[in-house]
Amino acid sequence: MKGERLRILLTGATGYVGGRLLSELEAQGHEVRCLARTPAHLSTCVGPGTQVLAGDVLDPACLTPALEGVDVAYYLVHSLGDASGFEARERAGAVNFAEAARRAGVTRIIYLGGLGDEREALSPHLRSRHEVGRVLRASGVPTLELRASIVIGSGSVSFEMIRALSEHLPVMITPRWVSVLAQPIAIQDLIAYLLEALSLRLDGSVVVEIGGADQLSYAELMREYMRQRYLRRVMIPVPVLTPYLSSLWLGLVTPVYARVGRKLIESIRHPTVVRDDRAARMFSIRPRSASQAIRAALDNEDRDVAQTRWHDASSAAGTPKRYGGLAFGQRLIDRREISTAGSPAAVFAVVSGLGGPNGWLAFNWLWRLRGAIDLLAGGVGMRRQRPEGRALRVGDAVDFWRVDACDPPRRLRLFAEMKLPGRAWLEFTIVPAAGGARLTQTAIFDPVGVLGRAYWYAMYPLHALVFGGMVTAIAKRAGRTSALG
Repeated sequence: MKGERLRILLTGATGYVGGRLLSELEAQGHEVRCLARTPAHLSTCVGPGTQVLAGDVLDPACLTPALEGVDVAYYLVHSLGDASGFEARERAGAVNFAEAARRAGVTRIIYLGGLGDEREALSPHLRSRHEVGRVLRASGVPTLELRASIVIGSGSVSFEMIRALSEHLPVMITPRWVSVLAQPIAIQDLIAYLLEALSLRLDGSVVVEIGGADQLSYAELMREYMRQRYLRRVMIPVPVLTPYLSSLWLGLVTPVYARVGRKLIESIRHPTVVRDDRAARMFSIRPRSASQAIRAALDNEDRDVAQTRWHDASSAAGTPKRYGGLAFGQRLIDRREISTAGSPAAVFAVVSGLGGPNGWLAFNWLWRLRGAIDLLAGGVGMRRQRPEGRALRVGDAVDFWRVDACDPPRRLRLFAEMKLPGRAWLEFTIVPAAGGARLTQTAIFDPVGVLGRAYWYAMYPLHALVFGGMVTAIAKRAGRTSALG
């Protein structure tokens, strides 16, 4: 099947792994069909040639049309966020899917399961993953079951937990499960395995254990994260802390809410490491180290947004809006949208004219006060003003900002060069809308440690005044400019 254009059914496309796999399958030119319980969740994520069908693996009737004419089916369905009874539902869904795939003449099923030695008393979560694999392999359709441990990538549940614990807690009480060995794999390598699985010669069903280059614990992963983020933390090991208590603790200090946290912790009470070299013999992939995986995840966070996040999946809870704005992984975000009668060009003209003698349109005295404080702290303050007599360009200074991206009339992004316990950006995006344009103003803060987060939340009442007033003033001024023009 190497080099062929295949017709592929992808389940789990709204999830963390599935969302990233979807874009790669489309880029390779395959004919992709997605099965989703809520198709609207995929409407803005799929390419023009991708078909999205409404359906659920628990409903056998919807699987027949979904699998009709399909060459390869990816089974990435998992119920990490579901409450009690998930094992029975997962098995029922696998039975339905396996039978429908066999009837449809599917030539291959690719399933992503979890690492774990079946000779041990595995958690219900891992036990269910293995049971689903057995059901699919018993279907008669050649099934390639990939078993992986911790996935490291911007937005993955494991990485979000590692990052939140490391960033939020100067002193950590670390129970036994933090020292259990795992074999984390970078999301890029996991996607590479899933893609190469399309073209492997497969005479029957097989289980392949995959992992990164290192075997190490959550504690070691956190220490590596801290090293790369220049954080100093104290870790105090304790002999006992039940998964239930640990999950409640995680729910308080990380984005991983208690139910997901408990299942995650239960799954890592036993080692999840690769025990054979079959992956190295079958695949051409040479996975990266945990250090490289963490670096790649952090680098990806410096892009606009992570491609997908674990909480985007319908089986997990999304991140709610709250005091302080939104949280996307490590980033803290204040996002405001407004419609205006001004054209996109008029809005961009106002946005790109901010700063210097023009001011910031709202609460200018607060901007000047912030500049004075920055000068006292040894920063650049507001002295640099802005370029005169020409349009902004990438690299220009605007008061204590630097132009980081400029794409008239759609987007302007400024990077903060004032003294801060973290990094900050201010971004404006403009899209045409009925009767004018729609402006989105986004303040993004990447805090360093507890001090960074304390700064953001302490300043948030002032941010709400300044940013709220600014986006309103921009819209009004752009509307007046268009009316006069």
